Amino acid sequence: MEETSLYIVPTPIGNLEDITARALRILKEVDTILAEDTRNTGKLLKHFEIKSNLQSHHAFNEHKTVEGLLNRLQKGEKIALVSDAGTPVISDPGYILVRACGEAGIKVETLPGATAFVPALVNSGLPSDRFIFEGFLPHKKGRQTKIQELAEEQRTIVFYESPHRLVKFLEQLAEAWETDRRASVSREISKFHEETQRGTLEELAAYYTEKPPKGEIVVVVEGKKIEKKPKGNKYKYKDQDQ
Repeated sequence: MEETSLYIVPTPIGNLEDITARALRILKEVDTILAEDTRNTGKLLKHFEIKSNLQSHHAFNEHKTVEGLLNRLQKGEKIALVSDAGTPVISDPGYILVRACGEAGIKVETLPGATAFVPALVNSGLPSDRFIFEGFLPHKKGRQTKIQELAEEQRTIVFYESPHRLVKFLEQLAEAWETDRRASVSREISKFHEETQRGTLEELAAYYTEKPPKGEIVVVVEGKKIEKKPKGNKYKYKDQDQ
């Protein structure tokens, strides 16, 4: 059986107790840990007394470092990839390395673990049997086009958004979609000030205008409701005059 060379390891998004025993074991056993920000990950490793080698791997250098990392992996080095918080590759760097490993025949093992959008979706009270994850929408170019494209989406939609853009984002959705479309805003998931607010897009925009939000934010919006057409008569009757 082919041995794993690259491990994708989720890290806590808030409470350090969210890390798994398996994640801790892997981080201790690998030769190198690739970190989005070595300062943030360094604090985590220090807390759990992990002394594996730490290397920077982020969106601005991953194109340049992939070839060298592949060579090291092919020689038998064990490497773990982490992000600042949550599961790597989900709106974070790592996709290029994972794809390259797949093309090179290097086994990649992804551990289950923390990610912000799953608890936000479950806590929203909106249908979660069918949903789509959009992450961060483009800041400028293509933003309105994407919002218009999603207007007819019937599944629950999950977004990431920054606190300083949240109110404008909710107002954009309310203007392009229905103002009474139900939604929820979860922020600081698994942290001390965790909060979820539910309401219509219009109500949430008003709420956060009065109380500017802080922290990492997940917005969950219900899909477009489709009105069911009334069914016609099951039986046809002949004209009594015939």
